[in-house]
Amino acid sequence: MNVSSYLLGILAALLILIVVVEMLRRHQLRERHATWWLFAGVLALIVGIFPASLVGAAKLLGVELPVNLVFFVALIILFLVCLQQSSELTSLEAKTRTLVEQSALQDLRIRALEDAASKRALPPVDPDDSAR
Repeated sequence: MNVSSYLLGILAALLILIVVVEMLRRHQLRERHATWWLFAGVLALIVGIFPASLVGAAKLLGVELPVNLVFFVALIILFLVCLQQSSELTSLEAKTRTLVEQSALQDLRIRALEDAASKRALPPVDPDDSAR
């Protein structure tokens, strides 16, 4: 590998880390969602600075080509990100369903109260009048 390839790898890893940290700083990304991206950025930076560590890890794990290890680790990280997002989506769907049910029940209660009030011949309450 030549020097420009090493520099490109290091710059790409630094760019990933800078973007993730900046998104965290601007509250565009929550900490629990940034964990895997920070892990991937740090891992890419280590491999970019010490490329022999990738070769050593590949040999240690019995992977013939170090680039295959990179693809495998990237696939695992992306799988974990998708799993985390799916878990978050499931939780949000359950919360949304609960909120919709609560809203529907409140709407029914309001209608029942309005029907009861109209049967007693009470004038309807105008929200604007109560503010004056």
